[in-house]
Amino acid sequence: MQENRIAQRLTGVAPFHVMELLARARALEAQGRHIVHMEIGEPDFPTAKPICDAGIRVIETGNLFYTPALGLPELREAIARFYKERYDVTVPASRIIITSGASGALLLAIAVLIDSGDGVLMADPGYPCNRNVVRMMGGVADEIAVGADSAYQLTPELVESRWTAKTRAVMVASPSNPTGTLMPAPALERIAALARARGGSLIVDEIYHGLVYENEYTTALSFCDDVFVINSFSKYFNMTGWRLGWMVVPDAYVREFEKLSQNIYLSAPTPSQHAALAAFEPATIAILEARRAEFKARRDFLLPALREIGFSIPVVPQGAFYIYADCSALCDDSFAFARDLLEHAGVAITPGLDFGANLASRHVRFAYTSEIPQLAEGVKRIRSEEHTSELQSH
Repeated sequence: MQENRIAQRLTGVAPFHVMELLARARALEAQGRHIVHMEIGEPDFPTAKPICDAGIRVIETGNLFYTPALGLPELREAIARFYKERYDVTVPASRIIITSGASGALLLAIAVLIDSGDGVLMADPGYPCNRNVVRMMGGVADEIAVGADSAYQLTPELVESRWTAKTRAVMVASPSNPTGTLMPAPALERIAALARARGGSLIVDEIYHGLVYENEYTTALSFCDDVFVINSFSKYFNMTGWRLGWMVVPDAYVREFEKLSQNIYLSAPTPSQHAALAAFEPATIAILEARRAEFKARRDFLLPALREIGFSIPVVPQGAFYIYADCSALCDDSFAFARDLLEHAGVAITPGLDFGANLASRHVRFAYTSEIPQLAEGVKRIRSEEHTSELQSH
Protein backbone atom coordinates (compact mmCIF):
# COMPACT_ATOMS: atom_id res chain seq x y z
CA MET A 1 0.00 0.00 0.00
CA GLN A 2 1.41 3.36 -1.02
CA GLU A 3 2.16 5.71 1.85
CA ASN A 4 0.63 9.15 1.62
CA ARG A 5 3.21 11.90 1.44
CA ILE A 6 2.33 15.26 2.93
CA ALA A 7 4.46 18.35 2.39
CA GLN A 8 6.64 19.34 5.33
CA ARG A 9 5.27 22.88 5.20
CA LEU A 10 2.12 21.59 6.89
CA THR A 11 4.05 20.51 9.96
CA GLY A 12 2.89 22.60 12.87
CA VAL A 13 -0.11 24.05 11.03
CA ALA A 14 -2.93 23.47 13.48
CA PRO A 15 -6.61 23.12 12.63
CA PHE A 16 -9.23 25.45 14.04
CA HIS A 17 -10.35 23.64 17.18
CA VAL A 18 -13.53 25.66 17.17
CA MET A 19 -14.53 23.94 13.94
CA GLU A 20 -14.75 20.65 15.83
CA LEU A 21 -17.09 22.32 18.28
CA LEU A 22 -19.07 23.88 15.43
CA ALA A 23 -19.46 20.48 13.77
CA ARG A 24 -20.72 19.05 17.07
CA ALA A 25 -23.08 22.02 17.49
CA ARG A 26 -24.54 21.38 14.04
CA ALA A 27 -24.98 17.70 14.91
CA LEU A 28 -26.81 18.62 18.12
CA GLU A 29 -29.02 21.02 16.18
CA ALA A 30 -29.84 18.22 13.74
CA GLN A 31 -31.03 16.24 16.76
CA GLY A 32 -33.39 19.05 17.72
CA ARG A 33 -31.22 20.85 20.30
CA HIS A 34 -31.23 24.64 20.39
CA ILE A 35 -27.68 25.99 20.39
CA VAL A 36 -26.69 29.54 21.27
CA HIS A 37 -23.82 30.42 18.93
CA MET A 38 -21.10 32.66 20.32
CA GLU A 39 -18.18 30.94 18.63
CA ILE A 40 -17.94 32.16 15.04
CA GLY A 41 -16.51 35.52 14.03
CA GLU A 42 -19.15 36.23 11.43
CA PRO A 43 -21.71 39.03 11.68
CA ASP A 44 -25.28 37.77 11.80
CA PHE A 45 -26.54 40.67 9.72
CA PRO A 46 -27.29 39.93 6.06
CA THR A 47 -25.41 41.83 3.40
CA ALA A 48 -26.97 45.28 3.04
CA LYS A 49 -29.58 45.47 0.28
CA PRO A 50 -27.79 48.13 -1.83
CA ILE A 51 -24.79 45.81 -2.09
CA CYS A 52 -26.94 42.81 -3.01
CA ASP A 53 -28.83 44.86 -5.59
CA ALA A 54 -25.57 45.94 -7.20
CA GLY A 55 -24.41 42.34 -7.33
CA ILE A 56 -27.68 41.18 -8.89
CA ARG A 57 -27.52 43.88 -11.54
CA VAL A 58 -24.08 42.86 -12.73
CA ILE A 59 -24.95 39.15 -12.68
CA GLU A 60 -27.99 39.82 -14.87
CA THR A 61 -25.77 41.46 -17.49
CA GLY A 62 -23.67 38.33 -17.80
CA ASN A 63 -20.51 40.45 -18.05
CA LEU A 64 -18.61 38.46 -15.46
CA PHE A 65 -15.19 38.23 -16.99
CA TYR A 66 -11.86 38.38 -15.19
CA THR A 67 -10.92 41.76 -13.83
CA PRO A 68 -7.29 42.92 -13.75
CA ALA A 69 -5.29 41.05 -11.12
CA LEU A 70 -4.98 44.20 -9.03
CA GLY A 71 -8.75 44.57 -9.02
CA LEU A 72 -11.57 46.47 -10.66
CA PRO A 73 -10.23 50.01 -11.27
CA GLU A 74 -13.51 51.61 -10.15
CA LEU A 75 -13.38 49.72 -6.85
CA ARG A 76 -9.77 50.71 -6.19
CA GLU A 77 -10.76 54.32 -6.78
CA ALA A 78 -13.76 53.96 -4.46
CA ILE A 79 -11.55 52.63 -1.67
CA ALA A 80 -9.13 55.50 -2.18
CA ARG A 81 -12.04 57.94 -1.76
CA PHE A 82 -13.14 56.06 1.36
CA TYR A 83 -9.74 56.60 2.99
CA LYS A 84 -9.99 60.31 2.23
CA GLU A 85 -13.56 60.64 3.51
CA ARG A 86 -13.19 58.53 6.65
CA TYR A 87 -9.61 59.23 7.72
CA ASP A 88 -8.65 62.31 5.70
CA VAL A 89 -5.75 60.28 4.34
CA THR A 90 -4.70 60.34 0.70
CA VAL A 91 -4.02 56.83 -0.62
CA PRO A 92 -3.41 56.53 -4.35
CA ALA A 93 -5.64 53.91 -5.98
CA SER A 94 -2.51 52.54 -7.64
CA ARG A 95 -1.37 51.21 -4.26
CA ILE A 96 -4.65 49.42 -3.50
CA ILE A 97 -4.89 45.74 -4.38
CA ILE A 98 -8.23 43.91 -4.36
CA THR A 99 -7.87 40.40 -2.97
CA SER A 100 -9.88 37.25 -2.52
CA GLY A 101 -10.79 38.01 1.08
CA ALA A 102 -8.44 39.41 3.70
CA SER A 103 -7.05 35.86 3.89
CA GLY A 104 -5.88 36.24 0.30
CA ALA A 105 -4.22 39.52 1.24
CA LEU A 106 -2.42 37.87 4.17
CA LEU A 107 -1.20 35.05 1.93
CA LEU A 108 0.14 37.50 -0.65
CA ALA A 109 1.85 39.67 1.96
CA ILE A 110 3.71 36.79 3.58
CA ALA A 111 4.61 35.22 0.24
CA VAL A 112 6.08 38.49 -1.04
CA LEU A 113 7.94 39.49 2.13
CA ILE A 114 9.08 36.26 3.81
CA ASP A 115 11.73 33.76 2.73
CA SER A 116 12.36 30.39 4.33
CA GLY A 117 13.71 30.84 7.84
CA ASP A 118 12.65 34.48 8.15
CA GLY A 119 10.98 35.49 11.41
CA VAL A 120 7.72 37.35 11.86
CA LEU A 121 6.88 38.88 15.22
CA MET A 122 3.23 38.66 16.33
CA ALA A 123 1.13 38.75 19.47
CA ASP A 124 -0.04 35.69 21.40
CA PRO A 125 -3.04 35.54 21.69
CA GLY A 126 -3.68 36.37 18.06
CA TYR A 127 -5.51 35.31 14.93
CA PRO A 128 -4.39 31.72 14.17
CA CYS A 129 -4.07 32.14 10.40
CA ASN A 130 -1.24 34.61 10.92
CA ARG A 131 1.12 32.05 12.39
CA ASN A 132 -0.13 29.26 10.13
CA VAL A 133 0.42 31.19 6.90
CA VAL A 134 3.91 32.21 8.03
CA ARG A 135 4.74 28.56 8.72
CA MET A 136 3.30 27.40 5.39
CA MET A 137 5.61 29.85 3.64
CA GLY A 138 8.61 28.46 5.49
CA GLY A 139 8.89 31.36 7.90
CA VAL A 140 9.10 31.33 11.68
CA ALA A 141 6.17 32.71 13.66
CA ASP A 142 7.81 34.40 16.65
CA GLU A 143 4.84 34.71 18.99
CA ILE A 144 5.19 37.15 21.86
CA ALA A 145 3.06 36.64 24.96
CA VAL A 146 0.96 39.71 25.71
CA GLY A 147 -1.51 40.37 28.49
CA ALA A 148 -3.92 42.83 29.99
CA ASP A 149 -1.09 45.21 30.96
CA SER A 150 -0.66 46.12 27.27
CA ALA A 151 -4.30 45.51 26.31
CA TYR A 152 -3.13 42.28 24.67
CA GLN A 153 -1.17 44.29 22.09
CA LEU A 154 2.50 44.32 21.18
CA THR A 155 4.45 47.30 22.47
CA PRO A 156 7.47 49.00 20.89
CA GLU A 157 9.58 47.70 23.78
CA LEU A 158 8.52 44.11 23.16
CA VAL A 159 9.17 44.40 19.44
CA GLU A 160 12.61 45.92 20.01
CA SER A 161 13.60 43.24 22.54
CA ARG A 162 12.51 40.34 20.32
CA TRP A 163 13.81 41.58 16.97
CA THR A 164 16.71 39.41 15.76
CA ALA A 165 18.92 39.18 12.69
CA LYS A 166 16.36 36.79 11.18
CA THR A 167 13.32 38.99 11.81
CA ARG A 168 11.82 40.36 8.61
CA ALA A 169 8.41 41.62 9.67
CA VAL A 170 6.07 42.35 12.54
CA MET A 171 2.32 41.84 12.36
CA VAL A 172 -0.21 43.73 14.46
CA ALA A 173 -4.00 43.86 14.50
CA SER A 174 -6.08 46.81 15.64
CA PRO A 175 -8.81 46.07 16.63
CA SER A 176 -7.56 42.60 17.32
CA ASN A 177 -8.99 39.12 17.17
CA PRO A 178 -9.61 37.61 19.75
CA THR A 179 -9.43 40.51 22.21
CA GLY A 180 -11.13 43.40 20.41
CA THR A 181 -8.50 45.86 21.66
CA LEU A 182 -6.92 48.76 19.81
CA MET A 183 -3.25 49.63 19.54
CA PRO A 184 -2.63 53.31 20.37
CA ALA A 185 -1.52 55.24 17.29
CA PRO A 186 1.75 56.46 18.91
CA ALA A 187 2.75 52.86 19.68
CA LEU A 188 1.91 51.75 16.16
CA GLU A 189 3.95 54.61 14.71
CA ARG A 190 6.94 53.68 16.88
CA ILE A 191 6.72 50.03 15.82
CA ALA A 192 6.65 51.13 12.18
CA ALA A 193 9.80 53.19 12.79
CA LEU A 194 11.50 50.25 14.50
CA ALA A 195 10.75 47.94 11.59
CA ARG A 196 11.93 50.55 9.09
CA ALA A 197 15.20 51.15 10.95
CA ARG A 198 15.96 47.42 10.91
CA GLY A 199 15.16 46.89 7.26
CA GLY A 200 11.95 45.02 8.02
CA SER A 201 8.25 45.49 7.30
CA LEU A 202 5.13 46.20 9.31
CA ILE A 203 1.91 44.40 8.38
CA VAL A 204 -1.23 45.86 9.95
CA ASP A 205 -4.53 44.00 10.12
CA GLU A 206 -7.32 46.59 10.02
CA ILE A 207 -10.17 44.28 9.05
CA TYR A 208 -12.30 45.33 12.04
CA HIS A 209 -11.99 49.03 11.28
CA GLY A 210 -15.44 50.54 11.32
CA LEU A 211 -16.41 48.40 14.29
CA VAL A 212 -14.90 50.59 17.01
CA TYR A 213 -17.01 51.80 19.93
CA GLU A 214 -14.75 54.07 21.99
CA ASN A 215 -11.80 56.37 21.42
CA GLU A 216 -10.51 58.02 18.29
CA TYR A 217 -8.66 55.77 15.90
CA THR A 218 -7.05 56.05 12.50
CA THR A 219 -5.41 53.91 9.88
CA ALA A 220 -1.69 53.19 10.02
CA LEU A 221 -1.55 54.86 6.60
CA SER A 222 -2.09 58.20 8.30
CA PHE A 223 1.51 58.33 9.49
CA CYS A 224 3.55 56.17 7.12
CA ASP A 225 3.52 55.00 3.50
CA ASP A 226 5.77 51.97 3.87
CA VAL A 227 3.35 49.75 5.81
CA PHE A 228 1.26 46.90 4.43
CA VAL A 229 -2.36 47.39 5.51
CA ILE A 230 -4.90 44.59 5.15
CA ASN A 231 -8.64 45.24 5.21
CA SER A 232 -11.79 43.35 4.35
CA PHE A 233 -15.37 43.65 3.20
CA SER A 234 -16.34 40.84 5.60
CA LYS A 235 -16.74 42.45 9.00
CA TYR A 236 -17.91 46.08 8.94
CA PHE A 237 -19.42 45.66 5.47
CA ASN A 238 -21.11 42.30 6.30
CA MET A 239 -19.91 40.57 3.11
CA THR A 240 -18.27 37.42 4.51
CA GLY A 241 -19.42 34.99 1.80
CA TRP A 242 -18.52 37.36 -1.03
CA ARG A 243 -14.83 36.67 -0.28
CA LEU A 244 -13.45 40.12 -0.90
CA GLY A 245 -10.71 42.11 0.76
CA TRP A 246 -8.04 44.63 -0.07
CA MET A 247 -4.51 45.61 0.79
CA VAL A 248 -2.57 48.85 0.56
CA VAL A 249 1.11 48.33 -0.24
CA PRO A 250 4.09 50.63 -0.86
CA ASP A 251 4.57 51.67 -4.49
CA ALA A 252 7.73 49.63 -4.92
CA TYR A 253 5.88 46.40 -4.14
CA VAL A 254 2.79 46.75 -6.35
CA ARG A 255 4.25 44.88 -9.32
CA GLU A 256 5.39 41.97 -7.13
CA PHE A 257 1.93 41.62 -5.59
CA GLU A 258 0.39 41.79 -9.04
CA LYS A 259 2.60 38.97 -10.36
CA LEU A 260 1.80 36.77 -7.39
CA SER A 261 -1.96 37.35 -7.50
CA GLN A 262 -1.94 36.56 -11.23
CA ASN A 263 -0.41 33.19 -10.45
CA ILE A 264 -2.43 32.31 -7.36
CA TYR A 265 -6.02 33.29 -8.20
CA LEU A 266 -5.92 35.54 -11.33
CA SER A 267 -8.34 38.05 -9.80
CA ALA A 268 -10.87 38.44 -7.01
CA PRO A 269 -14.49 37.40 -7.76
CA THR A 270 -15.96 39.73 -10.37
CA PRO A 271 -19.56 39.87 -9.04
CA SER A 272 -18.25 40.64 -5.56
CA GLN A 273 -16.13 43.52 -6.80
CA HIS A 274 -19.02 45.14 -8.65
CA ALA A 275 -21.32 44.63 -5.65
CA ALA A 276 -18.75 46.22 -3.34
CA LEU A 277 -18.97 49.46 -5.28
CA ALA A 278 -22.26 50.01 -3.46
CA ALA A 279 -20.63 49.44 -0.05
CA PHE A 280 -19.46 53.07 0.11
CA GLU A 281 -22.75 54.70 -0.85
CA PRO A 282 -24.32 56.90 1.86
CA ALA A 283 -27.40 54.68 2.11
CA THR A 284 -25.21 51.63 2.75
CA ILE A 285 -23.01 53.41 5.28
CA ALA A 286 -26.16 54.45 7.19
CA ILE A 287 -27.19 50.79 7.44
CA LEU A 288 -23.72 49.74 8.57
CA GLU A 289 -23.51 52.47 11.20
CA ALA A 290 -26.84 51.35 12.68
CA ARG A 291 -25.44 47.84 12.88
CA ARG A 292 -22.29 49.13 14.56
CA ALA A 293 -24.51 50.69 17.24
CA GLU A 294 -26.21 47.32 17.70
CA PHE A 295 -22.86 45.58 18.13
CA LYS A 296 -21.96 48.12 20.83
CA ALA A 297 -25.25 47.42 22.60
CA ARG A 298 -24.50 43.70 22.49
CA ARG A 299 -21.05 44.24 23.97
CA ASP A 300 -22.45 46.47 26.68
CA PHE A 301 -24.95 43.76 27.60
CA LEU A 302 -22.63 40.75 27.45
CA LEU A 303 -19.54 42.17 29.17
CA PRO A 304 -21.06 42.82 32.62
CA ALA A 305 -23.15 39.66 32.40
CA LEU A 306 -20.07 37.49 31.92
CA ARG A 307 -18.25 39.26 34.73
CA GLU A 308 -21.17 38.55 37.06
CA ILE A 309 -20.92 34.83 36.29
CA GLY A 310 -17.25 34.74 37.26
CA PHE A 311 -15.29 35.41 34.08
CA SER A 312 -12.39 37.81 34.48
CA ILE A 313 -12.29 40.43 31.71
CA PRO A 314 -9.68 43.01 32.73
CA VAL A 315 -9.72 44.98 29.46
CA VAL A 316 -12.88 46.31 27.85
CA PRO A 317 -12.82 45.45 24.13
CA GLN A 318 -12.95 48.67 22.14
CA GLY A 319 -13.82 47.16 18.79
CA ALA A 320 -14.57 44.07 16.70
CA PHE A 321 -17.23 41.79 18.22
CA TYR A 322 -15.30 39.63 20.67
CA ILE A 323 -14.78 39.32 24.39
CA TYR A 324 -11.65 37.43 25.50
CA ALA A 325 -12.37 36.10 28.97
CA ASP A 326 -10.32 34.38 31.66
CA CYS A 327 -12.37 31.36 32.73
CA SER A 328 -9.92 29.98 35.32
CA ALA A 329 -12.37 30.64 38.16
CA LEU A 330 -14.76 28.20 36.48
CA CYS A 331 -12.46 25.50 35.07
CA ASP A 332 -8.93 24.19 34.64
CA ASP A 333 -9.11 23.51 30.91
CA SER A 334 -10.80 25.96 28.55
CA PHE A 335 -11.16 23.42 25.74
CA ALA A 336 -12.94 20.95 28.04
CA PHE A 337 -14.95 23.88 29.37
CA ALA A 338 -16.06 24.88 25.86
CA ARG A 339 -16.85 21.27 24.96
CA ASP A 340 -18.89 20.65 28.09
CA LEU A 341 -20.63 23.99 27.85
CA LEU A 342 -21.83 22.93 24.41
CA GLU A 343 -22.91 19.46 25.52
CA HIS A 344 -24.61 20.41 28.80
CA ALA A 345 -25.81 23.97 28.22
CA GLY A 346 -26.10 24.20 24.45
CA VAL A 347 -23.79 27.23 24.27
CA ALA A 348 -20.97 27.32 21.70
CA ILE A 349 -17.85 29.41 22.40
CA THR A 350 -14.22 29.31 21.21
CA PRO A 351 -11.43 27.89 23.42
CA GLY A 352 -8.24 29.90 23.89
CA LEU A 353 -6.23 27.12 22.28
CA ASP A 354 -7.14 28.47 18.84
CA PHE A 355 -5.37 31.76 19.51
CA GLY A 356 -1.96 30.61 20.72
CA ALA A 357 -0.18 29.06 23.69
CA ASN A 358 -0.16 32.03 26.08
CA LEU A 359 -2.40 30.97 28.99
CA ALA A 360 -4.68 29.35 26.42
CA SER A 361 -6.14 26.86 28.90
CA ARG A 362 -7.42 29.78 30.98
CA HIS A 363 -9.19 31.72 28.26
CA VAL A 364 -12.20 31.52 25.95
CA ARG A 365 -13.57 33.89 23.31
CA PHE A 366 -17.17 34.99 23.10
CA ALA A 367 -18.43 36.44 19.81
CA TYR A 368 -21.42 38.74 20.23
CA THR A 369 -22.63 38.06 16.71
CA SER A 370 -26.13 37.05 17.82
CA GLU A 371 -29.06 39.20 18.88
CA ILE A 372 -29.28 40.26 22.53
CA PRO A 373 -32.13 37.83 23.32
CA GLN A 374 -29.89 34.97 22.16
CA LEU A 375 -26.96 36.32 24.16
CA ALA A 376 -29.24 36.59 27.19
CA GLU A 377 -30.29 32.99 26.76
CA GLY A 378 -26.65 31.93 26.56
CA VAL A 379 -25.82 33.85 29.72
CA LYS A 380 -28.81 32.31 31.49
CA ARG A 381 -27.66 28.82 30.58
CA ILE A 382 -24.09 29.43 31.68
CA ARG A 383 -25.28 31.00 34.91
CA SER A 384 -27.56 28.09 35.65
CA GLU A 385 -26.46 26.48 38.90
CA GLU A 386 -26.93 23.02 37.42
CA HIS A 387 -24.72 23.68 34.41
CA THR A 388 -22.14 25.63 36.40
CA SER A 389 -21.71 22.80 38.85
CA GLU A 390 -21.24 20.33 36.01
CA LEU A 391 -18.67 22.57 34.35
CA GLN A 392 -16.76 23.22 37.55
CA SER A 393 -16.18 19.49 37.92
CA HIS A 394 -13.63 19.97 35.14
